[in-house]
Amino acid sequence: MKELYLVRYGEIGLKGKNRKFFENRLTNNIKKTLQAVAHCKVYQTHSRNFVAVLDGDPVQVLNRLTQIFGIVSVSPVAIAPLEVEAIKQVALREFTAVAKPGLRFKVKTRRANKQFPLKSPEVSRQVGAYLLAKMPDLVVDVHTPEAVLEVEIRENEAYLYTQTIPGPGGLPVGVAGKGLLLLSGGIDSPVAGWLALKRGVTLEAVHFHSYPYTSERAKEKVFDLCRELARYGGKIKLHLVHFTEIQTELRLKTPERLTITLMRRMMLRIAERLAEKQGALALITGDSLGQVASQTMESINVIERVSAIPVFRPLIALDKTEIVTIAQRICTYPISVRPYEDCCTVFLPEYPVTRPQLAEVEAAEAVLDVESLVENSLANIEVFLNHGDGSGG
Repeated sequence: MKELYLVRYGEIGLKGKNRKFFENRLTNNIKKTLQAVAHCKVYQTHSRNFVAVLDGDPVQVLNRLTQIFGIVSVSPVAIAPLEVEAIKQVALREFTAVAKPGLRFKVKTRRANKQFPLKSPEVSRQVGAYLLAKMPDLVVDVHTPEAVLEVEIRENEAYLYTQTIPGPGGLPVGVAGKGLLLLSGGIDSPVAGWLALKRGVTLEAVHFHSYPYTSERAKEKVFDLCRELARYGGKIKLHLVHFTEIQTELRLKTPERLTITLMRRMMLRIAERLAEKQGALALITGDSLGQVASQTMESINVIERVSAIPVFRPLIALDKTEIVTIAQRICTYPISVRPYEDCCTVFLPEYPVTRPQLAEVEAAEAVLDVESLVENSLANIEVFLNHGDGSGG
């Protein structure tokens, strides 16, 4: 075995009678995520998962673990037999790697195995005293330590570690149903998708492409964004809708000031039909209240009237700075800011309506063969499957 990782979860532990369902989903997600990068043994114990790296790169395994929703933190651990002297020896070996003169430290013990003869405080005292005897330059500080040696006493062995690497938290992907993400090439919608994944949603994505008004490079952006999201959500199916005919009709037959409102209504109609076909229970968008003309409360009200299924807006109360911070953290930001415009940006009117009236919008749509336009778009969708390892097809 090259390395052993202790994997913790948080919110899952509050799920009561449904807890086992969430635990099993997390374990399965870990196995699926790691199978492409290493040969690992993944197993559950009470409130913990363990990942033993049998063959492959442990660093790559750790990187993957810290991208799996449901995981709160990960620690590389050393194993000791259930004997105090053996625990002391392993503690010395592990702590030597982080010790330095004057280092303030403490030992913290959890005794899940109540049959172990010493209680947690006594284990901590004995191990701490042993470390001080071997490394007298250390300083005990139980309130503000610079380093903590943690000892977990479990059924068959003890686990010791000094590192705790944060994971993304949330719920395991797949426990909350399927959603269809309206994925543009911008900053916001990938973040909305990431936040939906964090709440356990299985994602598919739909992108509206208007070639030749938008370039092939704009489409490539969306493929790359989808691949980034797939690192957190496993395989993500991307549906590419050819939207040129609809945008041409809107430009020729409807008032320019209503173009964005009408466009978004057409997108929701198509997305709703596609969601029904794919078994998705909700649409997910990157709307942030008041950020642009189509995201005022009046615009959202008028646009959403065409959808009979819920529209989730994970970013609704976030400002742009908060959204950008998340985008940078999840590595979608450098892709989103590539200078290739999506269809909404290309067709943005000079003075878009910010408070559309439903009667006016419906009157503008009356000149369109809405059903025919929607059906034509649905009939010509291209589908691509994106994997978390960066591949797609």
